[in-house]
Amino acid sequence: MERGAATTTGEAGMERRLGLLPATALNMANMLGAGPFITLSTLMSALGGPQSMLGWLVALMIALPDGMIWAELGASMPGSGGTFRYLTEGFGPRRWGRLMGFLFLVQLLVSGPLEIASGYIGFLRYLDYLWPGVVRDGLPTWRGGVVVVALGLGVIALLYRRIAGVGRLTVVLWAGVLVTVVGVLVTGALHFDPGVAFDFPPDAWRFNWGFAMGLGAAARTGLYDFLGYYDVCYLGDEVKDPGRTIPRSVLTSLVVVSALYVGVNLAVMGTVPWRTVVPESEHPEALYVVSTFMERAHGPTMARWFTVMVLWTCVGSCFALLLGYSRIPFAAAREGAFLGVFGRLHPTRHFPHVSLLAIGLLAMAGAFLRFGVVLDTLIALRIIVQFVGQIGALVLLRRRRPDMARPYRVWLYPLPLVVAGAGWFFVFGTLPWEVMAFATGALMAGVILFLGWALWGRRWPFGDA
Repeated sequence: MERGAATTTGEAGMERRLGLLPATALNMANMLGAGPFITLSTLMSALGGPQSMLGWLVALMIALPDGMIWAELGASMPGSGGTFRYLTEGFGPRRWGRLMGFLFLVQLLVSGPLEIASGYIGFLRYLDYLWPGVVRDGLPTWRGGVVVVALGLGVIALLYRRIAGVGRLTVVLWAGVLVTVVGVLVTGALHFDPGVAFDFPPDAWRFNWGFAMGLGAAARTGLYDFLGYYDVCYLGDEVKDPGRTIPRSVLTSLVVVSALYVGVNLAVMGTVPWRTVVPESEHPEALYVVSTFMERAHGPTMARWFTVMVLWTCVGSCFALLLGYSRIPFAAAREGAFLGVFGRLHPTRHFPHVSLLAIGLLAMAGAFLRFGVVLDTLIALRIIVQFVGQIGALVLLRRRRPDMARPYRVWLYPLPLVVAGAGWFFVFGTLPWEVMAFATGALMAGVILFLGWALWGRRWPFGDA
């Protein structure tokens, strides 16, 4: 791995202040936020028992090679926007890259806020343990709505500062996340019962079409838990020594968090019988399963304190997500591919404040949807343009620009690309048909919008290419 440039200012005039520790903390705070604490019952419901952990393994087999793809692209083209930059450059900035970048931006304006919203949904679920009545039938009540608005505005306020201060705050939030995870691991080790953890139903390993569909659902849940290992790639203009920092933070986050996930899942499964939270729709305690886990192990007082820590992790996750996604419309606007107002930096604090406010407000609206709808929709939208598109972009860049500086290269190329691509297609193929139809329709709508935008501005394919 070659040494990357260590400049103090990014191409967009932003400050390079994020080192390896805050970059890795940013990724891990994103990954270890609401995900594993709100999806365990969803995961167990996918296949109806502990065999659902196989779906989590499938998710890991997709995320690891995909992380290598992110690492090469992020180290080669460190700048704000991440995928927008990779797709534009990979497919050609004067022709097809414009379409791919535009399509990514369109889906991100839906999937990005939905992912942040899932953290707000998780916050409400666990708050309902402390303050019953903020959630009813999986949706926020009027009290829950007030909490969502206050929480969303609070996260925006935390990010309304220079990147150096954001980096320090990220480490603080990450430390709280790690304390929460360690608490689960230690409690699980002291109370683990193999008979409870591996209580497989009689037909657990009956391989048929239903099993394949359930495995896809479990893999989607696992992938949702992993989302965020690439978050630092969206802030390439604010990373110190990006050629080294970005690959190391991406791959370190994946390896460490995957090990922690195994421990967290086994800890809870070995204490709380899965039959008490499956199916999720029939067991209210499934919404805050980790609080139930701590109550069984240490009593209600400790469970309440621990629930506060879970709420902390939800805030940390939303903080990391909004930080990363707010840079993408900014980068697109700077490239002339989106409304110019989104390309503005705060005059004194040097961060994209318009983009931050827009994504933050959209995320609050998404918190009023059901969690299952949010999860399936955001995964479907990401697969079509972002994850599969980046595989194509990396292949094209290798062929068309062999002399590009690549501080990191995908190991065993092209095998990881084949594995990741096959995995993404499998997950997409097992989505509910209505979700696939929505994602496909959104893609077609994006193409139509792009053609209208290009015709209005006399851009390619209707103007100068």
